[in-house]
Amino acid sequence: MADARAVLAGYRASIDNIDAALIHMLAERFRCTKAVGVLKAEHGLPPADPAREQQQIARLRQLAKDAHLDPDFAEKFLNFVVREVIRHHEQIAANNGVTKAG
Repeated sequence: MADARAVLAGYRASIDNIDAALIHMLAERFRCTKAVGVLKAEHGLPPADPAREQQQIARLRQLAKDAHLDPDFAEKFLNFVVREVIRHHEQIAANNGVTKAG
């Protein structure tokens, strides 16, 4: 039983590290998409780009397949992220391209 607990602790430590990496990667992604939102607002471009979104979905579904991850899960995750990005872009556009610090 002690061996199983040690193995479990090792897996959990790995999961914790991966979760931390995911959060940092998402933060970096949102820094980039924020800059995109400002650029779009400054040039009067729409917050959403359905063609780009469809390309990304197809690309991530293939990446998921290659990584042996459920493509439906990957698509749901991307759709969640994209909805949040669009919401941010709409807020930036409403502020005429000016973002709030922080």
